[in-house]
Formats: sequence, structure tokens, C-alpha cells
Amino acid sequence: MASDGPSGGSRAGAPIVLLHCFACSLHWWDRVVPLLERRHRVVRLDLLGFGGSEKLKADYSMQGQGRILARALGRLRVTDAVVVGHSMGFDVATALATQSDGLVDRLVNIDEEPNPEYGGLPLLASLSFTPVIGQAMWRVTPDFAIRGGYDSAFAPGYELREFGDQVVTDFRAMTYRSYDRSNAGFEDYEDAEPLNARVRAAAVPLLVMFGAEDQLYDDRATADAYRSVPGVEIRMIPGAGHSPEVEKPDRTARLILGFSEGTGLTAGS
Repeated sequence: MASDGPSGGSRAGAPIVLLHCFACSLHWWDRVVPLLERRHRVVRLDLLGFGGSEKLKADYSMQGQGRILARALGRLRVTDAVVVGHSMGFDVATALATQSDGLVDRLVNIDEEPNPEYGGLPLLASLSFTPVIGQAMWRVTPDFAIRGGYDSAFAPGYELREFGDQVVTDFRAMTYRSYDRSNAGFEDYEDAEPLNARVRAAAVPLLVMFGAEDQLYDDRATADAYRSVPGVEIRMIPGAGHSPEVEKPDRTARLILGFSEGTGLTAGS
């Protein structure tokens, strides 16, 4: 499933492509899109296995996701895009940049580690990938436990309120296969070569933004790992956890726009 904003009128900037996190959907961008599409064409997609996409017995590797994304963007006639990836979405964005010349002009990383050394999932989430146990847990998980399982995706004390229904919808939209294989896919991709090294090889400008209260990773150390990428811009977002596009949409949008339009970013952006 894809959402493609209007491309005419005053929207003269580069197209912006938004890729969601693991166990999420394109709706995690709902609060950011209206702020971006005033000046840019905005495309957001459900990655294979998530949201409204197909749940195939297919290749859930990041390279496979990148190839599917390249075909979709080709059909939409998107080129020279600013590709924004949240968490696992940045793995897919990186795969796209390394595979497809002309599609990616800039990359934005929202809260994704370069490799699995920087943190990880809570114990209960890790158990869900355990053979037999994980699949049994999947079948009986009640809605309140799903909401609780997403707590680490936000800053401590963040109140999900109405967004809690979205996480339940996104969880229920997955199959166990798409859930399990996608997790293995991005871990394998990062293990084979860290994302910071892959981005260096792709030689595209990079913005890294991290919620200053990320509960999954050591936010500052993880963001600083990308300083090996020439010219990288790193911004911390106070009050946000692992999902700034949901928690702090105004700040997230301003950073994306400033980077997309080359207007420069300041500590107060």
C-alpha cells in the first residue's frame, strides 16, 4: 500500500520518500506528512509484510525490500529523492541507495543503529522470535499486551492515547512469518556490513536524527557512530524516544525540510 501526495502547484522541492519502522505502517507518518507536502511531493509506502502490503512467502531481506521499493518508485516516476527511514526503514533506504543509481539524492536516518552492538529489543519482544514459543505467543497476544509491547518505541511515560489503536492495527496486520523474517532480515544486513559503512560507500548526504530518550539504543553513542560518514549532520530531539515522527512531528518535519532544501540546520531547528 502506498500514499502519494500531489506533485504540482507550489511543491517544487525534491520528492520525499518516507519508510516506516519494523512492526509499523505508513500511518506512523500521518502527523508529519501535512507539514512536508506543502512544498514537496511526499510518497510513503507499506514495506512488504507490513500494513496494507502483501504478506507473501517471499524475500524479507533488506536487499529484497530495496528492490521492491525501487520498482515502486520507478512506477511513480520518483527520482533524486530524499529518502527518510525510521529504524528498520533506514536499512531499506540504505539498501535502495546502494542498489539504485538516480533514485536517492539524500538519506535521513531516524533512530536506527549501524549494527546490533548498540542496543536491542526488550526481553518479551526477543522471546517472540524464539522458535515455537514465539509463534505460540503471537496467537494469543491481547490488545493491551500489544500496546505495552510498543512502549519502548517511545520516550518513557509517553501516553499513546489514540495512537494505541494504530499499533494494535499494525501488529494484527502482520503475519508471524513477515514479523519473524523481517527482523532476521535487518539483523543479517547490519551484521554483514554496518549501515555507516554502507552509507559511506553510497556517497550520499546523510542526516541522522535521534530521540534523546530512545529506550532501544544508547541514543548519543548510536548517533555518534555515524560521524564516520563524511559531512553527516546529527541532531538530537529532546523529549522524543525511538519514534520522533509520532512524538515530535513538528520538530521532525522541520529537520527533514531543512536538510531536503539545503537551508542549513541549527541546534535550535
